[in-house]
Amino acid sequence: MKSIGFIPLRQGSKGIPGKNKKKLLGRPLFCWVVGEAIASELDEVFIYTDDTEIIDFINREYQWTKKIKTVQRSEASASDTATTELAIQEFIENEQPEFDVFCLLQATSPFTVAADINNCLKAVVNKSSYDAALTVVNTHRFTWNNNGTASNYDFMSRPRRQDFEGQLIENGACYVTTKKAWRESNNRISGKIATIKMPEDSLTEIDSLTDWLIVEELLAARLKKQKQSSRISHLILDVDGVFTDGCVYYSRDGEVMKKFDMRDGMGLEILRQNHVEVIVMTSEDSQIVASRMKKLKIKDVFLGVKDKYSLLSRIIAQRDLDFSQIAYIGDDVNDMANICAAGWSFAPANATMEIKRHADLVLSNHSAAGAIREACEFIMKYNDRFNHNFT
Repeated sequence: MKSIGFIPLRQGSKGIPGKNKKKLLGRPLFCWVVGEAIASELDEVFIYTDDTEIIDFINREYQWTKKIKTVQRSEASASDTATTELAIQEFIENEQPEFDVFCLLQATSPFTVAADINNCLKAVVNKSSYDAALTVVNTHRFTWNNNGTASNYDFMSRPRRQDFEGQLIENGACYVTTKKAWRESNNRISGKIATIKMPEDSLTEIDSLTDWLIVEELLAARLKKQKQSSRISHLILDVDGVFTDGCVYYSRDGEVMKKFDMRDGMGLEILRQNHVEVIVMTSEDSQIVASRMKKLKIKDVFLGVKDKYSLLSRIIAQRDLDFSQIAYIGDDVNDMANICAAGWSFAPANATMEIKRHADLVLSNHSAAGAIREACEFIMKYNDRFNHNFT
């Protein structure tokens, strides 16, 4: 059975202007669900938007996969009054995609992971008795009606949390329906519906800047909680503000000079001799950087990367690695997700405060002044100790 994903994105947002493109842990908000959709068992994923910047971004950043496709959305279906069902209906009628199962994913639910999507798909595909599935949260909060009556418990016999079953609340993350059920109802869910539970933090909605800060902290905490101890096999580095001092020297003809530290280069060479591979990823597309990395004989150099977490996740999947085997050095907001997720993360002494707050280790040295060399020496000592303890 063919399953397709559908991610509707609107250009306008009243609560948080430009919300879909605003960076959450250094990634545009919509990238969190796009990355998980790619990793899921969905056969195709359609980004349906009226924002040409998002279309350009998707086509540029995700050209490595054939799974993602962008479709221009009409103004009518992207208005403040238009429903998601209208957007789905417009998409199906105009594009006529082939599918047996349709999966609606909401970009404003960054806690969605591939396993949640797959669980919804399995409920419908593998259990033929279900026509649809949606994600929910089992909350143990006591709820009340407007008329002053309790709706889900007896306040005269208040239960303990461990004895209270709670209630299921729709979290708006993922909805799955069969083609047949959609045709009959024109609704994201209908018929016999399965409920798929997600963690309680996924209930947090992003309607204000305060919500945004809360979600960012929760997301960072989730990534950090997954960290495990392992031998470091790969060191991944940003360039500007890590290899360099963060300054760029321009002439009227463009970029002409960056400052690098020769001791960093020697540290990386010694690290590779100790069987740690080195990878460079930077948002800039600089010939100076390309030339310097060639001089250092670093083969894995990725230039012009705007979604570094997506690239890191792909490298890990393709090379059969784990985040615990990765060390990462970054200095600014677009490194944030990788800083939180890598087994070991480092920040130069002159990195931004936000990065230093999330990094496992803030280095004593500044960028382009021995920070990379310091990290290399730490990794070699760490690996020696790890190998001694586990052999």
